Amino acid sequence: MTSQPEQAPRFKPRPWTPLETPQDVELWIDDHNRCMQELIGPQETGVGVCFILAEGGHVYMQTTADAVILDVEPDAAWIAPLISAATGAEAPRGQTWVLPDDKLIQLILGLSMLVESSILVTGHRFGARGRTLSC
Repeated sequence: MTSQPEQAPRFKPRPWTPLETPQDVELWIDDHNRCMQELIGPQETGVGVCFILAEGGHVYMQTTADAVILDVEPDAAWIAPLISAATGAEAPRGQTWVLPDDKLIQLILGLSMLVESSILVTGHRFGARGRTLSC
């Protein structure tokens, strides 16, 4: 039996620079949207951003036309009170948060000081068990 060589990750983590103003967040959003349009095909699903938290844990974020979906991994559950404080949303029973799209800037500002790096993701099954992930 031959072993296949390990495939290099498709995307690499980007070091995080804390965002301090709504304008900083808007620039970050524009930059990530541009990257996604250039690097991710229209047929791909589970597209989003993974925030790697400095104190431990991962938060996956996907935006739709009218919502922000967060998949807060169990190792990042400690961040739930901050998400609630930043967005005014109540914590869900599970690990998937669905927020109105107008909460995106407040959310990013609230998370900003806790993020170590971010990475684009595809194939993430937001809110589903048995996820597959391609980074």
